[in-house]
Amino acid sequence: MGRGPNRWYVEIHPQALRGFVELVDHPWVRLVCETVLGPQYTIVEVGFDTPFPGATLQPWHRDFPSPPETKDQGRLTSLAFNLTTVDTTDEMGPFEIAPGTHWDRGDDFDHQQFPPQSEYDRYERLAQRKYPKVGDISARSALTIHRGTPNRSSVARPVLVLGVDAPGAGNDAHHDLAVTKDYWQSLPQRVRDHLSCPVVDELVPITQKHDIEGLVMG
Repeated sequence: MGRGPNRWYVEIHPQALRGFVELVDHPWVRLVCETVLGPQYTIVEVGFDTPFPGATLQPWHRDFPSPPETKDQGRLTSLAFNLTTVDTTDEMGPFEIAPGTHWDRGDDFDHQQFPPQSEYDRYERLAQRKYPKVGDISARSALTIHRGTPNRSSVARPVLVLGVDAPGAGNDAHHDLAVTKDYWQSLPQRVRDHLSCPVVDELVPITQKHDIEGLVMG
């Protein structure tokens, strides 16, 4: 799925990721999910967001519209965990985020995801570029205004994304995770408890649905 020039996102099934169990069963990951989303959280997404050399500056955006629970109740219903696969440098086009903007209502945003340019000055005053190293993990709300910056290097910067929902958040409708029967049986029960997806005889490639139209052409 295109996320702008030379920038792509691809979803995968859990068992295609070596270390999936170690990631989702990590004590810190479980604690953050339980604290923010409650004990009945669900894993809905695993994929890689990759800016290749030549990736350009994205517009400021959030990944989906703010739900009523966040706008009206001040409650987050989803989290995104990011894990870099490379030591990030400035030339690679680091992730840039405007902390605190997950509470912006976004009613006047284009598609409720893309803020007007009149807000850009505020976001740029808040902006922080992130330079994670291999082994680092971060958690954020995908509602926080963010953007990818230009990759001026000669190498890609793949980032693993793990998406997690609170009950009823509904983001699973945009994703099609599945596992095979033998893989399901190999999983610890406390991982199964948070993985609500079909158990199938054979995996097929995921037909991706989470198209962020405003990013396709950059």
